[in-house]
Amino acid sequence: MTSSVPAFKLRPPAQPPHLLTRPRLLRRLDAATEPVVVVSAPAGAGKTVLLTEWSQGPAARGECAWLSLDSYDNAPGRLWAGILRALRRVRPTLPGRPDDDWTPEAWLEEILPGFLAGLGGERPLTLILDGLESVTDADAVRSLADFLTRLPRGFRIVLSTRHVPGTPLPALRARGLTAELDQHDLAFTPEEARAVLTGLLGSAPTAQTSSALYEATGGWAAGLCIMGRALTRSATEAGPEGNPARGRQAVAEYLATEVLHRLTTEQREFLLRTSVLDELSAGACQALAGNRAGALLRELARTVQLLVPVAADPSAYRHHPALSPLLSDLLMSEGTDTVASLHRSAARWYSRQGQTTAAVRHWALSGDEAAAAASILDGWEEAVSAGRGAEVSHWLDLLPPRTVAADARLCVVAAMAALSGGAPETARRWLDVARLRQTGPETVGEGSTVSDAAAVAQAVACCLEGEVVTADRLAESAVAGTMPLSFWRALACTARGAALLWAGRYAEAEAVLDEATRDAHAAGHGLALVRALGLRAVCALLAGRRERARALSDEAFGAAATARLGGHFVAVSAHIGRAGLLIEEGDTDGAERVLAGAEVLLSGSTQAGSEPHVRALCHFTRARLESARHNTDAAREAREAAERAAARCESPGVLALLLARPGQASAVTPSAPGPQDLSPRERRVLRALCGPLTLREIAAELYVSHNTVKTQVRAIFRKLGAHDRSAAVARARECGVL
Repeated sequence: MTSSVPAFKLRPPAQPPHLLTRPRLLRRLDAATEPVVVVSAPAGAGKTVLLTEWSQGPAARGECAWLSLDSYDNAPGRLWAGILRALRRVRPTLPGRPDDDWTPEAWLEEILPGFLAGLGGERPLTLILDGLESVTDADAVRSLADFLTRLPRGFRIVLSTRHVPGTPLPALRARGLTAELDQHDLAFTPEEARAVLTGLLGSAPTAQTSSALYEATGGWAAGLCIMGRALTRSATEAGPEGNPARGRQAVAEYLATEVLHRLTTEQREFLLRTSVLDELSAGACQALAGNRAGALLRELARTVQLLVPVAADPSAYRHHPALSPLLSDLLMSEGTDTVASLHRSAARWYSRQGQTTAAVRHWALSGDEAAAAASILDGWEEAVSAGRGAEVSHWLDLLPPRTVAADARLCVVAAMAALSGGAPETARRWLDVARLRQTGPETVGEGSTVSDAAAVAQAVACCLEGEVVTADRLAESAVAGTMPLSFWRALACTARGAALLWAGRYAEAEAVLDEATRDAHAAGHGLALVRALGLRAVCALLAGRRERARALSDEAFGAAATARLGGHFVAVSAHIGRAGLLIEEGDTDGAERVLAGAEVLLSGSTQAGSEPHVRALCHFTRARLESARHNTDAAREAREAAERAAARCESPGVLALLLARPGQASAVTPSAPGPQDLSPRERRVLRALCGPLTLREIAAELYVSHNTVKTQVRAIFRKLGAHDRSAAVARARECGVL
């Protein structure tokens, strides 16, 4: 028995030349008082290096025995012969039996009891078993489990393994008898990775190189060391940063020999076929790798440990960042048709699950742009209604820009996603492209034609940019072209109701916004519903109907909470309406809290949109609040901010009267449009009218469409009381506008 265990297996291997001491892990081992310590991580994670350093210091607490396990030890007799030989190096008097005598009966009745009795002693004793994944024989595993559940006092065993152990670890864990370090604990931190690379390269790497290597390896010790050494070898031929490609190739070779070649054919095929997935769930894997995929996923997650659990769903995994490139390269070697077929299978599965982002991505990667576009057209309406416009924009970004620009329906979708995010200028550019691309009676969304949908989107864009007169005209036409109780009609009515509100036509605004509320409810359009209810609350407040305003603001806040839109800019009107009520009731503290919420929503440029009327009313409400607090300076600043915002409005309307009579917040009557109501864009066009350029040339100079310039010129003529270009310029000079 003595000669059957090679001496090199009974001592730790030599440490690498560039050893990085890892105090945080050594302290974890020092602090462990449990009798069983499990260090479980994938190949190359640094388990052996860590335990070697720990075993040679005072941390091992007394005598420490070492046994490196391999496939030869995969039998109970040989396993226990090795363990006995390792322990006899530190306790020579330990009794034992030759491996020839090992049987299950002898083990339980004679060998194990005698072994346990011999281990008892006053001095602590630690046994480190390195490479436990090599022991898979059922009798060997069972005998080790018998031993682990009966450890004598003062004896501790440390198990180092590439696989997550099974029996009896769960039972020991439940009894509080195990301490564990896993792959997340052993992964290098960015600081540790930088220290390793500095030692290998002889000087500190650049931040960019260090970050790139860390991201590529995920802190995996072997990957970092391999790539660092490859950079060192290639530094003379590729400069101080070496050749990263050589490092990646070396990592791939390590993984191929240490991981993939140790797997069964079925396991390797599973990893290859699922390598196209960003996230490995049982359902997605079954769609690509067959009915046994769920079992294989769990098995590989336990044994290979290069499948990283997803934090949000512990039953799902991602490939380790170091493993993904190798699998992708191997799969590509089978041909692009195979890769495309797997992406199509994944796309179909994700489509059935309603996971549009993943479906679009896989359709695009498969080269089927038509299917990707169809997924977007199926899913965009629900996403935009829920305020997830950025998600829809991401879907569109997964397609080539030419594909989106060539399809009028996708252009309208892009415009609606931009409006959902408060970006009306971007929406208008997409609508200009949609008008150029429209080729027939295509429908988009809830059965609406592209032209009708584009008209609604244009009205919403005008409303968000403060061009409420234009928005009123466009929305009135759009309402007539949309179906009742539909997504599009809810949006059109909301835009028209906002325009009527800012014009001070409260009764008409309330009626139209009531229709918008009804249609938004029917269509399940959260954005339109919250916006319509908030505008109705403001409308009721300005009309002097406080109880009505209170009920509507409550309803708006409830709808925002239900739709999870409390952090979206469409909820600003509800905040302003509630704050105005609280000011009139003398609750300045409550008004401050609510108004601060509105200001936070308006402060984000990516979500707040332009919407100068709402901004001006928010500043005006702030001025009222500060006046109620007798804070004169703050009230003046807020009023000036309100005036600046109102100046951006195409028709300040009711805002002009509020600013003229700051002590009143309701029952105001609007003034007629005038030269002072010109918006900044209209003033820009007006200055261009002074020159010789045609309207089409002006549009080219200002990077807008010809139709946009014509719309703005009509608004200029109406506000200046002019009927032609020269009269408009003359009238503007008389009024001091030019």
